[in-house]
Amino acid sequence: MKKRLNYYWRLFATGLSFSVFGIGGFLLWIVAFPVLNVIPESPPKKRQRAQKCVHYSFYVFIGLMHRIGIMTYEINGLEKLNRPGQLILANHPTLIDIVFLLSRIPTASCIVKKKLWHNPCMKGPIINAGYISNEDPEQMINSCADYLKSGGILVIFPESTRTVPNAKYKFQRGAATIALQADTVVTPVTLHCVPSTLTKVEKWYQIPERRFHLSMTVGDDIALDEFQAIAPRSIAVRRFNSYLQDYFSQQRNHHE
Repeated sequence: MKKRLNYYWRLFATGLSFSVFGIGGFLLWIVAFPVLNVIPESPPKKRQRAQKCVHYSFYVFIGLMHRIGIMTYEINGLEKLNRPGQLILANHPTLIDIVFLLSRIPTASCIVKKKLWHNPCMKGPIINAGYISNEDPEQMINSCADYLKSGGILVIFPESTRTVPNAKYKFQRGAATIALQADTVVTPVTLHCVPSTLTKVEKWYQIPERRFHLSMTVGDDIALDEFQAIAPRSIAVRRFNSYLQDYFSQQRNHHE
């Protein structure tokens, strides 16, 4: 009976968390950002301020999910993050991966799907924090590279969508192209979730029998010299993309 009550509590708490997330995003849009935008600052400073606002909001949200018994988490190597011009590449097992990552990085941008620009719960943070749309692939790559060259921190999921459980990684080449074009610091982050939940093939209410544990491990920087020396660029991108797939596959196998 105790186990069953715990399950129903976590189901309720999960629904509550998603409601809080949606309401919070909407309030940021109509209350917080209009107030912050009154303060005179340059566009880059306003963008950073908005990114910090999103960061603190996500930090509180992850803390809420932890405290009400939905999840636990651990972080290894956080000190390797938060460096100017850093490209953070991560695998994407769950729906809350970007929330978790941005909750630990005060000023960072990310790539956002076009449809989310019209979501009232996401529109405010996306526009004010200067997140980058994936609508035009070529423009997206140039915008990401320029942002990194200007000293911004960028988070990208090379898969571009959540991993299908038990499926092989299939990375898009956009992340590899951006990394080589920006020629910047590239840091891999491995995310692992046990038991599996909030995946691409699961609804939010299909929760596991116990609270899930999300671990984040920050790897060492990946040197680009070897790949930058390859010509033409298309082959360099292909090889670096294959390297990334192998790296994250090995990390996943290590956890299993």
